[in-house]
Amino acid sequence: MVSLTFHGGVNEIGGNKILLKSKENRIWLDFGQSFTMGEEYYLNWLQPRRSNGLGDYFEFNLLPKMKGLYSEDVLQRTDLKHCESEYDGVFLTHAHADHVNHISFIDPCVPIYLGEGTRLFMDALEKTSGFANYGTHDYRCFRTGNKVKLDDIEVEPIHVDHSIPAAYGYIIHTDEGNIVYSGDMRAHGPRADMTQEFLEAAQYVDPIAMICEGTRMARKGKRRNLSEAQVGRGVKDVCRLADKDGKSVIYTHAGRDMDRLRTFHNAAEACSRVMVVTPKIAYLLDHLVEDEHLDLPDPLSDDLISVYYKRKRSGTYSEKDYFTWERKFLSKLVTPEDLKTKPKDYIVHLDFFSFAELIDIRPEPGSHFIYSMSEPFSEEDLEEEVLHNWLNHFGLQYHQLHASGHMSRKELIDALQTVNPGKIFPVHTEAPELFKDHLSNIISPVKGVNYTV
Repeated sequence: MVSLTFHGGVNEIGGNKILLKSKENRIWLDFGQSFTMGEEYYLNWLQPRRSNGLGDYFEFNLLPKMKGLYSEDVLQRTDLKHCESEYDGVFLTHAHADHVNHISFIDPCVPIYLGEGTRLFMDALEKTSGFANYGTHDYRCFRTGNKVKLDDIEVEPIHVDHSIPAAYGYIIHTDEGNIVYSGDMRAHGPRADMTQEFLEAAQYVDPIAMICEGTRMARKGKRRNLSEAQVGRGVKDVCRLADKDGKSVIYTHAGRDMDRLRTFHNAAEACSRVMVVTPKIAYLLDHLVEDEHLDLPDPLSDDLISVYYKRKRSGTYSEKDYFTWERKFLSKLVTPEDLKTKPKDYIVHLDFFSFAELIDIRPEPGSHFIYSMSEPFSEEDLEEEVLHNWLNHFGLQYHQLHASGHMSRKELIDALQTVNPGKIFPVHTEAPELFKDHLSNIISPVKGVNYTV
């Protein structure tokens, strides 16, 4: 008997934790952190205490309390005793936090299966972020074309297009039929062909069930449906506007969205500007150029890339002011003075939490700001309000240009009709009931309930 139990990703976006059990095997499909995890109890800097292991998480039922799953050290202050692992692996789809973050609690004896590129992303984030610590694990990397054979199941990873490279969906071959897990995917990105290949492979195996993301299966929303190519054309148009008036162009996008980075890199080249990135993005690029499949620019040798360093400690850009990993790119340094005196020469990445740098950069009124991230879910988004306060203070023109990492409602329904699984379990969505408006074989999972497939 094959069964599925959903311990996360239920009636929420993110936090996927899906347990698949066969006669011989028990595997997890993703083990991520929910975006809204425990928001009834935790907010901003009020967070579960690291020093208390899983104690704070178990107090509010934020993680499944299951024996043989977690490492000994995180159980020390709980009433759940550590015992020999009862799980055969965790299969990660991609490196976003809502799919990987909680592997930090997993027993190191449990193998972690993931794409080669996903491992590179996680390595880089652990080095550059004080908040990323995935722990010690038995990592087992794969690429499309590899298969993982366990006892009575075989897991086949197949690439999909998403807003981070090295994203995968899975086909799980069992004695009782095939199960498909979409991970996160889109059909309008620059590598839509990869998603199409996954869907065709899924259709071919005639699955008995499909676990499918539904991020954009929303009750309402003002989100635009742009492709990456349309974003690229929009960025170039903004740069040309700025060129006419000799103005600055500042932008922000998710730091690990390499398709978006290429889009801005291409726009910089087309508009004869240099793309200015943060040391963290430069480090990530330097790490990812190891993977020839990703085809990314080398931050040290590419003349179209410079690096903006915030002033620290001495305020003089002394090498001693920076972490060892940051120092490698000081030869590519640009300063606020460079950006002020030559605004037409650059297109500058500045994330929301670095907006104080605008005080030093001091862009002229009428300069342009491109927000290349998703529109806010709520009209009462405080971060958006603060962002616009900064833009208004400096007189910056706002442009919203973003291609989603997820399928639109129509794309999603078309994909499910193509695969035509026996049962569909919607996850990674706040509105699973909307699937029933289009398809009849929907089972909206309930957290912690076991479903036989």
